[in-house]
Amino acid sequence: MSRAITFTKRNIRRTPFQALAASMVMFLTFLALQVFIILAAGSQTALRYFESKPQAIAFFKEGTTDQDISKIEDALLQETRVTKTKFISKDMALEIYRERNKNDPALLELVTANILPASLEISTQNPEDLQPIAEILKREPVVSEVIIPEDVVATLTSATRIIRIVGGSTVGFLLVFATLVIVMIIGFKIRLKRTEIEIMRLLGASPSFIRNPFILEGLFYGIAGAVTAWAFSYISLWYFTPFLQGYLGEVELLPVNPLFMLGLLGGSLTLALLVGGLGSFAAVRRYLKI
Repeated sequence: MSRAITFTKRNIRRTPFQALAASMVMFLTFLALQVFIILAAGSQTALRYFESKPQAIAFFKEGTTDQDISKIEDALLQETRVTKTKFISKDMALEIYRERNKNDPALLELVTANILPASLEISTQNPEDLQPIAEILKREPVVSEVIIPEDVVATLTSATRIIRIVGGSTVGFLLVFATLVIVMIIGFKIRLKRTEIEIMRLLGASPSFIRNPFILEGLFYGIAGAVTAWAFSYISLWYFTPFLQGYLGEVELLPVNPLFMLGLLGGSLTLALLVGGLGSFAAVRRYLKI
């Protein structure tokens, strides 16, 4: 095996441009794969976050008593579709408003608890339960308005589906393309070394001794592409985390869990070995008649 590795290194050094082309194709393939997986996992986490947050908010009219609010809350908790309710008083609403706008003093001027309405936040089992609960709340005379952020969940669900379809199709195409590139490059090198291979046969070299360097070369391209793509993805995520977190707000997607990234590296390496090995093996079977 050590001699096969030595021959593999020599083959790569003798044709650096082909080696660079194969490695770059594998890099782009695995970069697309890893970005797709990160986006899919992130969108799924965001979807779960918004589904678990209070999904409907009922604002009460001025002068609504605590007894009226308690009756509504008790009635809602009798509904099997409702999982949780939370009452937000005027003072609590002012604290939330100040926290969300603490970086913009102009928005904090002249805002007092008296001008903010009390509200009730309601969580449901599924996003589909929002509309029936909203209809119940709208019939209450003390409720002035009901807000249902169901478009957020619907939009995220659609985005997640699109990411899976488009990303999966793109990655599948790139994996096939990368495999064909490995086949072409290894096949080119076999044809380039046909005289050397004939001499090795005459000297009694075994078929495995001739094949192994080409197969190892394909594996090297796959591993090199997967590792560099993973390193690029991780460094980019780490660098842009402060910038992206400002847009994500309360959704805790960043920083990415190191265990998730290690799992991504392990999966990428496994797929890289499969693609590199399959491409080089196909080239050896096709062009190396031994």
